[in-house]
Amino acid sequence: MKKLLAISARLFIAVSLLFVFNINFIFAETQFEKGLNDTAQGTGHAEMAGIKDKTPAELIGQAVNGVLAFLGVIFLMLMIYGGYLWMTAAGNETRVEKAKGIIKDAIIGLIVVLAAYGIAAFVGNILIPKTAAT
Repeated sequence: MKKLLAISARLFIAVSLLFVFNINFIFAETQFEKGLNDTAQGTGHAEMAGIKDKTPAELIGQAVNGVLAFLGVIFLMLMIYGGYLWMTAAGNETRVEKAKGIIKDAIIGLIVVLAAYGIAAFVGNILIPKTAAT
């Protein structure tokens, strides 16, 4: 049992590290695009190339998407852990109840995160066109 938990912990750390490196690639791409934008503007070809600087709203949107991806990984790991506990309960009611609690809490957390994202997207779609026009 301890060996399996150690393997699960290592898997979680590996997936988390992949997420961290993915964030670095996103920011590296942003820096690369910034360099291209600066070059295009310096040569006077920015309009022709259709290149524009990213607004703070777009950068915040990228960050929110990254956080949501990380929360999705956490949700998946909790579901796998809860399912594993349930499968290995072998009729032990306390372990089954613990597994059900973990799965239930993971689903509630996912619903809260998706609701927060939906509210933020709704408010953003209302506010951004009005602030961009001014």
